Amino acid sequence: MSDYVTEIRHPLMQHKLSLMRSKETTTDNFRRLLREISQMLAYEVTRDLPLEFVTIETPMATIEAPTISGKKLCVISVLRAGNGILDGMLDLLPAARVGHIGLYRDPETLEPVEYYFKVPDDIAERLVIVVDPMLATGNSAAAAVTKLKERGATSMKFVCLLAAPEGIKVMQAAHPDVPIVTASIDQCLNEHGYIIPGLGDAGDRLFGTK
Repeated sequence: MSDYVTEIRHPLMQHKLSLMRSKETTTDNFRRLLREISQMLAYEVTRDLPLEFVTIETPMATIEAPTISGKKLCVISVLRAGNGILDGMLDLLPAARVGHIGLYRDPETLEPVEYYFKVPDDIAERLVIVVDPMLATGNSAAAAVTKLKERGATSMKFVCLLAAPEGIKVMQAAHPDVPIVTASIDQCLNEHGYIIPGLGDAGDRLFGTK
């Protein structure tokens, strides 16, 4: 763990992640586990949100109670697998605005190709949480963050389920101002750009397309 990367080693999260890794885990259970882990990731990535005190009345007394202040939130899903994390985060952050970036990885070059981009107009005024289950080569994540900066986003964090050291290196070189929160830093990438030991293709497992 470093100031740039936070790896969550909570036993409950690690247990659920191990279940997700198993090739025997069914689509419905994979989807449920991803949603549950995403809620825990949302808890961690919002740990440093600023608070302000407002006056409220409980049934017993009037108090100064802490509430979230400062920038509003926006969760950006990197399609398509990012939607699996998005759903869980919105359980805890129901008022957050949502954006989508469509990128796919060219199988030959492993470089990202954009096919969709839709984010809130006021993204410059929001804390942006970019979500994608896998930080593999880092090229798609870096491209997504670059696009968001071009639209005016200045305060961002990147959240993923698994990260490869190669992807972390690419992200840190391109965007040293965007911290990463992940459930696990895995060993490496294979020759096809997949995370080892990983869990396979997160999108295929989430949507049952393979």
